[in-house]
Amino acid sequence: MSELTRAQWEKLCDGCGRCCLVKLEDEDSGEIYHTSVGCDLLDGETGRCRDYAGRQTKVPDCVRLTVKALAGIAWLPPTCAYRLRAEDKPLPDWHPLLTGDPASVHTAGVSVRGRVAAHEQEVETDDLPNFIVLWPKRWPRRKKGRAA
Repeated sequence: MSELTRAQWEKLCDGCGRCCLVKLEDEDSGEIYHTSVGCDLLDGETGRCRDYAGRQTKVPDCVRLTVKALAGIAWLPPTCAYRLRAEDKPLPDWHPLLTGDPASVHTAGVSVRGRVAAHEQEVETDDLPNFIVLWPKRWPRRKKGRAA
């Protein structure tokens, strides 16, 4: 992966938006919990950042994924192409690089489309535990008659 060009690296992202969901860490166990609260820049319909180029200025804690950084990011979803390739696993058959269709991530039920309950500025920090969801840590269920 270290040999990929910047453009190739960016295309590896399937656009699911799962990494842009707010995460909580249990102070005692270190376990990471995903919420259905999106970063303020996350477009809940497209799964993409509304200001990708300026995201790190507007959202200082936005993680910039690099080959080097991958090893220290345990919260990436199991469906994440960066994680899969770092673990020497193949891309799933619904990945846009394989289908040629950027919408395949939505069709397969992998993206955040329709699942973002709120954005960070709309939710008090103390209320975030009320938004904990399990699906970002899971593979989507296969739908009958179609590979997912």
